[in-house]
Amino acid sequence: MSEYIQQLIEIIRPEISKYNLKILPRGKSSFSLIRGTDVVMTVRDAGEIVELSYKGKKYNYDKWYTKPQHLADTILHVLQFQESK
Repeated sequence: MSEYIQQLIEIIRPEISKYNLKILPRGKSSFSLIRGTDVVMTVRDAGEIVELSYKGKKYNYDKWYTKPQHLADTILHVLQFQESK
């Protein structure tokens, strides 16, 4: 698994259980957050960028500016917002 993805997983792993989510690795450069059999979010390391797929939309983050901690914060805020609805 890429170093970026490994760091991201380490940061979010303790928090995602609050949302009944699990991490499903998908090859060397991506993983999905799943609830039961539903894929909630997918994150893929695409070289210079990281792609986050959520609710049918794809968001790209430049790895130079978006460190794993920053993307982890974004992911956790999205999850927190969705759970509060």
